[in-house]
Amino acid sequence: MGVMLGLLSLPDMLRREFAGYNRGLLQRDLLAGLTVGAVALPLALAFGVASGADAAAGLVTAILAGLIIGSLGGGSFQISGPTGAMSAILIVIAQSYGTSGVWVACVMAGAFMLTLGLLRLGRYIAFIPSPVITGFTSGIALIIAVGQIDNVIGVKTPAAENTIAKLLGYIAHPPTPNWQTLAVAGIVMATMLILPRFTKSVPASLVGLILASLVTIGLGWHVATIGSIPQTIILDHRLSFANIPWNHITDLLAPAISIAALGAIESLLCGSVGATMTGKPFDSNAELVAQGIGNMIIPFFGGVPATAAIARTSVAIKSNGATRITSIVHAIALLMSALLLAPLISQVPLAALGGVLMVTAWRMNEWESIHFYWHTKIKHALAGILITMVATAALDLTQAILIGLTISAIIYIRQSAQSTAVASEPVNAAKLRAQGYAIEESCPSVHVYYLTGPLFFGSVHTVLEAFADSRQYHTLVISMRGVPLVDAMGAKALRELIEDHQAHGGTVAFTGLQPTVREMFERAGLTGIVGADYIFWSAIEAIIQLHEKRQISGCPHCDTHGDKCTVLNAAVVRRGINPPPTV
Repeated sequence: MGVMLGLLSLPDMLRREFAGYNRGLLQRDLLAGLTVGAVALPLALAFGVASGADAAAGLVTAILAGLIIGSLGGGSFQISGPTGAMSAILIVIAQSYGTSGVWVACVMAGAFMLTLGLLRLGRYIAFIPSPVITGFTSGIALIIAVGQIDNVIGVKTPAAENTIAKLLGYIAHPPTPNWQTLAVAGIVMATMLILPRFTKSVPASLVGLILASLVTIGLGWHVATIGSIPQTIILDHRLSFANIPWNHITDLLAPAISIAALGAIESLLCGSVGATMTGKPFDSNAELVAQGIGNMIIPFFGGVPATAAIARTSVAIKSNGATRITSIVHAIALLMSALLLAPLISQVPLAALGGVLMVTAWRMNEWESIHFYWHTKIKHALAGILITMVATAALDLTQAILIGLTISAIIYIRQSAQSTAVASEPVNAAKLRAQGYAIEESCPSVHVYYLTGPLFFGSVHTVLEAFADSRQYHTLVISMRGVPLVDAMGAKALRELIEDHQAHGGTVAFTGLQPTVREMFERAGLTGIVGADYIFWSAIEAIIQLHEKRQISGCPHCDTHGDKCTVLNAAVVRRGINPPPTV
């Protein structure tokens, strides 16, 4: 059923999206698509190189992603292509398994994302905590920046096991930079940082590449360039069944999971941001299906894994794009660039692309979130960011996410356990009278406990300690209005508490059970042990009814101690106030 729903959702989306489509909306899509294409061109070239492939692979990826994923995606505003985040993990795979390994991992990752979409599991991606996302985004930014140091300073240093080791290598053995390549990268970086302060109508990265290329050619500098750009989208070096590394398929499973995880997270986050910016609907499962199909096809053309890109999507939205035609136009614009401008693109210095990636890496960091956590001194969030960032740079994305999730889970459990509290007090007759109940005295055998916070394995010990002196009272009224959930261990602890108190001749009553807690009471058999008559809507209702029972049948506390209880002679009357019915 889930598969059928996934397959049938696209036509419905398209009908809604193109209802009332006219020439005016087409013009908006054309202009927005051309604008996004101008922004995407330098990024596609740069991310292709950063992925361990070449600029042509990045360009082919952007073209096919714009056509395939853009046509099938879950949002009318999504623009997909190669991204910095993806290139950071691809370079590691390429170093270990070559480009053929990247392609196979891409196909496998596409199959994983397609399955997630068809099973309608897209919404579960949102369960990843914000500090974890911020941390691995910063880790990816660090990987990209360190990976481009060689291109920027014009040197070739030995490969390292991971980004942290590479960075330490630069510190231990500082290389001598080539001032020409450093100047080329500086021109691009300065353009990208300064030009937007004066105008945002032209892509600063594209202007920077043009300026750097003109300076390099004009001054005759000898720096490495992109090289030949094939005037086709079917590259000679591409995946085929003949070059699949069958002996490494098992080894590529973990990298494929990393690619799928990153592709799903980045695409759905991009969709969420885009939906907020536009107010338009976004189908997370349809997006995963589109990403899966696209990434299963792209390697057979020579491209690298793609995902939705927040930067290009935001440009499409701000350029007033109306529908997914924007993505298709942007892909056609890139295709025309490959066919018509290939000789010029081949002259772009690699150092210029390195400059683009350096600035992109800086901007990738979620500085607003980092500043918020730092300014508010939320230490556990900062710890989660730092640990996930280091893990991303030192390990791989899947391990980093798992480590980040584990740290976040531990912190959450600790905070949840600390939030659970138990307060207790005797029945306050004056308080009851102030609320409209005429009760002269309160029975000393009745004691009220107020539980707040989740009752789960992390807080059970705290709760049981609070009931250590409960045997001195005959009747316990336990208010659980502030308890959102009870897990299996919490239910077991309550059962032991009830049975122990009843074994000593006491009575236990519960009040204010929330639906999920009431369900657990039923499943754990607590309702039967306590008795449905001893589960009340509110603590006041429980206290009044328990006192009335003592008037009728006598006070167990007084019967036990042989004392006279004033409550037996007290009149308990409601002054026109009826408590809610027992639930």
